[in-house]
Amino acid sequence: MPSLNDILAVILGGGRGARLYPLTQMRSKPAVPIAGKYRLIDIPISNCINSEIFRIAILTQFNSVSLHRHITRTYNFDAFHTGWVQIWAAEQTIESADWYQGTADAVRKQTLEIASSGAKNVLILAGDHLYRMNYKAMAEYHWAMKADITVAVQPVMTEEAPRFGILKREQDGRISSFVEKPKDPEIQKRFVSRSDPKRPFLGSMGIYLFNTNVLMELLANFPNYDDFGGDIIPQAIKTHSVYGFDFDGYWQDIGTIRSFYETNLALTSPNSPFNFHDAEAPIYTDTRFLPSSSVEDSQLKNVLLAEGCRIERCEISHSIVGIGSKIGSGTIIKDSILMGADSQDRGGIGMNCHIEGAILDKNVFIGDDVVIRPFPRNIDMDNAKWYVRDGVVVIPKDAEIPAGTKIAPE
Repeated sequence: MPSLNDILAVILGGGRGARLYPLTQMRSKPAVPIAGKYRLIDIPISNCINSEIFRIAILTQFNSVSLHRHITRTYNFDAFHTGWVQIWAAEQTIESADWYQGTADAVRKQTLEIASSGAKNVLILAGDHLYRMNYKAMAEYHWAMKADITVAVQPVMTEEAPRFGILKREQDGRISSFVEKPKDPEIQKRFVSRSDPKRPFLGSMGIYLFNTNVLMELLANFPNYDDFGGDIIPQAIKTHSVYGFDFDGYWQDIGTIRSFYETNLALTSPNSPFNFHDAEAPIYTDTRFLPSSSVEDSQLKNVLLAEGCRIERCEISHSIVGIGSKIGSGTIIKDSILMGADSQDRGGIGMNCHIEGAILDKNVFIGDDVVIRPFPRNIDMDNAKWYVRDGVVVIPKDAEIPAGTKIAPE
């Protein structure tokens, strides 16, 4: 019988992360903090561990130092455990001096490492999605259907079809065709896979389980195919048995500043769409030895508050306050994400500030009487010390905003 020990998980670290800039100014996309104390990479790694898949490789390329540091600090199995979490960085070899050209090309350049693992199946995952998924169930479906490739699919509403790669799945579960981001209603009609009129389509989640020999064959036979979703999967549908595995839980692609902002703030709701409190399938991260947060004479409503914070006589609502944040008295914070500080002597927000509709990256220092307010949607601006992306004000890591500064629409 197939075993979960035969699966190698490969997590794609992404490219330059331009759409998440300036959060990716000094770090790779999977290393971007989320929910006050985690990083994006913690999501797929935790899903793997909770699914009993313990061999995990992370493919990285750009600004990967902080990601490497986080991985080495956090994911260390003991000497009696056969599992491992490794970083596979892009490197020049005799065969190739190029950087990764896409998702499939990144895996192609690591075929020697994949072969040496002896894995019979390779699970391809993205490093910038928020979801909780049991990959064990997907593997069991893959083996039961005797599939060459299994693609995780999610129901998609008609109005969202132009944003997804849409897959046509037949009654037996086999995927028969694929269309990338269809806008023509006539084309869309040919890809209806569900009887639900509100969500008639199935979209690819960018999660693929390959038989290793099939993966190697496709990567070798189509050397110019650099992307899984756009190249490899559409080609494989023509020649191999490709099946769709249903997933109908919460799943969010965090690819832009706006999606990052809205996804984080949704977590502060009493009815948060994603539950970080699931004891049976926890999300793991770096263990920090920080004191409990202290809150003095303050009003907090719908706030995610991480450990090690000091808050004095403030009003905070619909916001995330990350690890080690320090907030001075008289400050008002609304609809904002504070990523906190790497140590107690770095960063902090001064007194009598008003911060609204903003993302403050790690170690940011805000002087007294600073005002930050959101800009209209679709507005982008660059400043020496701050940015606006789709109306959201972003203060980059380690930036200092002088006292009395006003960042707001005229």
